[in-house]
Amino acid sequence: MILVLGGTGEARKLAEALVAREVRVVSSLAGRVARPRLPVGEVRVGGFGGVDGLAAWLRENDVRAVVDATHPFAERIGANAAKAAEHTGIPLLRLARPGWEPVKGDVWHWADDLADAARQLPGLGERVFLTSGRQGLPAFAHLDDLWFLIRCVDPPEPPLPRHHELILARGPYETAAERELLERVDILVTKDSGGTLTSAKLTAARELGKPVLLVRRPPRPDTETAETVTEAVEWVLNR
Repeated sequence: MILVLGGTGEARKLAEALVAREVRVVSSLAGRVARPRLPVGEVRVGGFGGVDGLAAWLRENDVRAVVDATHPFAERIGANAAKAAEHTGIPLLRLARPGWEPVKGDVWHWADDLADAARQLPGLGERVFLTSGRQGLPAFAHLDDLWFLIRCVDPPEPPLPRHHELILARGPYETAAERELLERVDILVTKDSGGTLTSAKLTAARELGKPVLLVRRPPRPDTETAETVTEAVEWVLNR
């Protein structure tokens, strides 16, 4: 069995490719999204109970390899997977899409984390398009002098910024629609998620000359890494 730590488009594509090759795959989802897009093959939802719980699950289910295809900002499960793989001796691959790179016309600012982004914002714009995910919204809740257009998949829980409008939506997004939203704000705040699913907002910001405040990816454990699903499939088939 191959365990795919999923929740991303790459994870779904990997599961589909492996199942098509008659590889038994179990995709694990964290359960943070109310109606997730489910991959083909077997699916489990919820945590493992930390490093020890994950290590025990790997042993009990005779897992021969693990692919961590979680979101670039899913720090905890990435760290737990690396430690569990080390404890059990089971091979681990990190499937990580490359981060975004600026091109001509981009006006980008970088933040080390959400708290740093919140510190920088007051000097960059008064009306903010915030797409950093619902769990990161408390970092901006104290900015009472700013107005936020907040987009996330599921309804967020407080605390939230006092002055805001909420949009519930799931990508992929079209550039024209993103341009309409960005015309209402001064700046876009987002995480460096990479990939094409949500990159239209960056294209729209570039076309409008709007600045973007990007949160850098957190560090990940030093593990073997693939950037594409094709590379990950080849790695699994060679285990």
